Parts: sequence; structure tokens; C-alpha cells
Amino acid sequence: MQNKKYKPYNAKFHKRMKQLKQKNKLSNQPLRKIVPFSNRKSLYYKHQRPSPWKQIVIGVFMVMITFILAVPTIIVQISKADNHIRTGAEIVENDTENLEEENGAEEAMAGNEAVEVGASPFNVSVMRVSNEEVENVPVEQYVAGVVSSEMPAEFEIEALKAQAVAARTFTVNFLLNGEKSDNYDLTDTTQHQVYKSEQELQEQWGTEYQEKMNKINQAVKETEGQIITYNQAPITASFFSTSNGYTENSEDYWEGEVAYLRSVESPWDEASPEFSEQTTMPVAEVSEALEIPLQDDKAIPMEISHTDSGRVAEITVAGNAFTGPEFRDKLALRSSDFTIEQNGKHLIFTTRGYGHGVGMSQYGANGMAAEGKSYEEIIHHYYTDVEISQISDIAPTLVSN
Repeated sequence: MQNKKYKPYNAKFHKRMKQLKQKNKLSNQPLRKIVPFSNRKSLYYKHQRPSPWKQIVIGVFMVMITFILAVPTIIVQISKADNHIRTGAEIVENDTENLEEENGAEEAMAGNEAVEVGASPFNVSVMRVSNEEVENVPVEQYVAGVVSSEMPAEFEIEALKAQAVAARTFTVNFLLNGEKSDNYDLTDTTQHQVYKSEQELQEQWGTEYQEKMNKINQAVKETEGQIITYNQAPITASFFSTSNGYTENSEDYWEGEVAYLRSVESPWDEASPEFSEQTTMPVAEVSEALEIPLQDDKAIPMEISHTDSGRVAEITVAGNAFTGPEFRDKLALRSSDFTIEQNGKHLIFTTRGYGHGVGMSQYGANGMAAEGKSYEEIIHHYYTDVEISQISDIAPTLVSN
């Protein structure tokens, strides 16, 4: 049954339809069918669609073009991939052993695994000056203790290796040719070489001990038994902290010319924190140290001559002559390369470099290592016409003991 609520609406609808039909009759125009927009688009494409045979021909043509273009590209990519795989396999096969060794060394130096020094063919008797006791230390362990004390552990590994070979050479040369005491071979001071035990280094380095000790032990291990020789004999492997840009000829600092201790350039030292220093002293203090009378109310007459390396060869102060090294020692200056300026009752000393300057510069060695030089190259640079030999070949009597 129809709902009464919609009757008025239905009556109105039928009335409107009658009016439209009447109007259409009057205009003699056929009533149009309305087609939705989406359907119109579909109808358009339906009427524009090509014939089935034409579709087949177009499809075949497109497949052929795709095949012609794609196949060469696929072949090239497969070839490249195959070549890459074969090349990679060859690299891995050739380098696996080296990578394992390098990774093992890096892990050990990082403190993950303790590094031990190599075998020691003999012991060194070391006088510990602080407690006046003598310790018998295996030579390779002794070398590690010297390197730890004489060169910063933060230095490049190749510089540490050069220092290890120099320290081992100094030790062997002294044992063969030095003036030894009846009770010990060497002291642990700058009289010979500074040496610290593992316990002392642990106290000094604290939590960084294992990492630093591993690095130094690695340097000692990789140069095991090696010493520097000249004419089949161990050299006097002198070394120092920082040069003034050149090392010094042996005869310009010590007595006697030594063929392998020649002056060489060392430009890397300019980056050293020890390269330059200025010290001010009262004239009275200088007078006392030099043991000569000096007046602080007058300009002090001075004459200075220099060596080939730019260090002071001789200085005359108020008529009193001193060698450069002698003057440096009396005033405890850092280097024999110095200039002097008088300012009233004070003398201002400006030094370049740190140490005697003969042999290997430690900061120079580190600079060379930072540039990619090996420890062998460092040694051959600072010591002229030398060779690197094995202790067993040069000093068999030492080894047999």
C-alpha cells in the first residue's frame, strides 16, 4: 500500500511529465537519451579500437623491438657480473692470508689480545738506579721497555719499529764494546738508555697500558733480532728528540768523525712540539753556570760561529770561549742551536730542536712514518750507508751465551 506521505510528490511528478511530453509534441523534437560521461569515454574507445589482425601485428612488432634492444644489454651485464665475481674471488684468494695477519695485529694492538715480543737469545743485566737493584731482563723485553720509555707510544708503528731496531743496536754494541760494570750491563737512565718495567708502565699508563704495550710489543716483534750495522759491525745508534731541520755531524758535537753519523735534512721536525723554546735567565745565573764574571749593567760582548747544520760550533762570551755543546750543557739548554738576546739584567735564549742532534731524530722518524715510509727507509735516511742485520749473524758469541 502506497504511503500517503508521498502522494503530493507523485502527483506533482506526473503533472511535470505531462508538461514535458506536451512541450515535446509542440517542438517536434525527439526526446534525447542522456549517457553518463564515463560511459561516453568507453564508447569512444570502443569505436576507435583497431581490428584484431592489426593488434596482432603491432604486438609482434613490439616484442621483436624489445628483444633486439634488451638481449645485448642483458649479455653485457651478465659478462660484467661474471668478471666481477671471478676478479673478486681471485683478490680474496690472494689476500686472505695477509688480511688475517693484519686484522690479528690490529686487534692485538687495540688491546683485544696481548702481544708478546719475540724470542730472546740472551738477557741484559739492568741496574735500576731508583732502588739500586739489578734485574736480568730478556733482551727483546728490555728493548720493549726502552722503546716505551724513549718514544711516545702514540707515534706511528713504523717509527716505533725504527726505535726498536736502534735500541737493540745500542744494546748489542754496548755489550760488545762498552765499558760494563762487574755487576750489571746497563743502567736504566739516560747514561745508557731509559728503561721502565711493565709494572712501572702500568702505573704510568693506567687503563691505556694494554693497548699501548701491545703496539710497542708489535713493533719489537716485527723487528725481532734486527740491528743496524756498518762494515759488519753494530753501530753507535744514537738518537734524540727533535732536530733544527738538520741532524748534526758526529765530530761537530762529539770528538771524532763517524762515517755513518752524517748531517742529513730532517724537515719533519718543524711539526714537533719541541721544535722551538725560549728561556730567560738572569745574567748573574749565567755567570755562575759558566763560571766567568759577567756584569749585568753593561752589554755583554759575544762572538758565535756555527756548524754546517746551523748549530753553535763555538761561542765567546766576554773573552771566554766555549764549544756549542759545552755551552748548552752548562746552561741546560734544549739544543746547541740557540740565539742570545740581552734585555737589561737578563739573557733570552731561543733554541731550535731538542737533544744533541746526532743520529736519528725521533720526531723526524714519526714524520717520515706518517708519510708512509717504512722503518727500513727511516733507518737508512738517518744512518748513512748502513745495513740491517741479524744479531745471530753479527754477534754469535752473544747469542751463544
